[in-house]
Amino acid sequence: MDFIVLFPLIVVGAGAIILMLMASMKSLSEGNTALAALGVLALAFAVQLMVSTTDNLTPYGGIFNGMLVANSFTKVAGLIIIACGFFSCLIAQSYFTQNRFYSAEFYSLIMFAACGMLLLTMAAELITLFIALEIMSLAIYVLVGYDRASVKRSEAVLKYLMLGAFAGAFFTMGTAFIYGAANSTRFVDIAAHLDTTSFLDSPAMAAGAFLVIVAFLFKVAAFPFHAWVVDVYDGAPLPVTGFMATAVKTAVFAVFANFLIIDGGLKGVWVEYLYYIAVLTMFAGNLIAIGQNNLKRMLAASGIVHTGYLLVALVAVGTDNFTGGVILYYLAAYAVSTLGVFAALSYLGGEDERRNSFEHFKGLAKVRPYSAAAITIFMLSMAGIPPTAGFMGKFYIIADAIRAGYMMLAVLAIASSVLSMWYYLRLVVMMYFQEPEEEFETAGMSLAPIGTAVLAVCVFAIGFYPVLL
Repeated sequence: MDFIVLFPLIVVGAGAIILMLMASMKSLSEGNTALAALGVLALAFAVQLMVSTTDNLTPYGGIFNGMLVANSFTKVAGLIIIACGFFSCLIAQSYFTQNRFYSAEFYSLIMFAACGMLLLTMAAELITLFIALEIMSLAIYVLVGYDRASVKRSEAVLKYLMLGAFAGAFFTMGTAFIYGAANSTRFVDIAAHLDTTSFLDSPAMAAGAFLVIVAFLFKVAAFPFHAWVVDVYDGAPLPVTGFMATAVKTAVFAVFANFLIIDGGLKGVWVEYLYYIAVLTMFAGNLIAIGQNNLKRMLAASGIVHTGYLLVALVAVGTDNFTGGVILYYLAAYAVSTLGVFAALSYLGGEDERRNSFEHFKGLAKVRPYSAAAITIFMLSMAGIPPTAGFMGKFYIIADAIRAGYMMLAVLAIASSVLSMWYYLRLVVMMYFQEPEEEFETAGMSLAPIGTAVLAVCVFAIGFYPVLL
């Protein structure tokens, strides 16, 4: 059982290394590389789906000294991450038919990032968590600046790298403080220490937790650490933007939740701050998104809003009998909608992503009705219109907040959702109520339309999947 739990991680990591070594072969075409990456991720997904972990399982606990833990929460988080990697590779295959800066290492880096994310979800110890965070981050840094000829990409990676380095430094310093207080970096030992010592009675523990949580807030783009998102997402290649917006958010929120529920006292101290951070994140994201004309920048700003909803779920979550079902459900609903939009943009955006604004998609429904219908489904899901997965995800989060006694937070989340309809439905209006100005031609064989259709179906399929609060 221990080997099966780690097998998806091993498959993705080994696949990334093999693909990186094979990248030196000039005969390796872009299409074959994409298919190889898709095959590896599909195998990892199938194995992860078969893993049965009803209780906490410590794989090879004697060898790894309890550094990793697997349960139903890490299993579902891993499934979402692997699926995000799969569809990001599929999006990249279509994207590179029109944008010619491809090299085989691109898919290897996506799998390295996914490997780091899988390790991140299972980390039960702060040093392991840091290593996983850096494996993920280093791969993402390279992917953001992958097109070295583009000044815009270089600017984006410089901004992300500099700010990410600060976040990594905060995390490292926080780990040192926590180790100084608890004499261990394992979550189990930290929880045992907090059982005997009040959180606020230990300045080192309080300072360490503060620095670690700041690092997490940066990675998920929560207020006030959200300013980098719009420029970095806009500057990154389109498949990378979709991957960052979904897989990175899933991995970091998974470990954020695991860290926050170490102890009821720890969560109790931070819940009030997270309450206000959630509110400010939702409305700051909305205000930024409303003023955007560029689709990638709008989606980046709306991702900040969705981070706010997930923070609402973290505020409402209980430390006893934690399952994380509501958080994972919302992450899955958000991932299929976001990746669906990026899949459609990958073959409709044209060379050098020249179709990138709302106006560029005028009359799309008259020229490509199926693509317009799929994009409409994704926009409605993000806006929280029934019967989509996005609506059910927001419903579960709001219901969970009310159940936990945060009525005002639930009301503000509803207000934020209503406000977001402005920029989501604006694209739908452009597609259906304007005359077309372009033919929306596509180049070469593209897998992305198939992915778009599959993700559109998933929006409704996930919407009908119940979650127990």
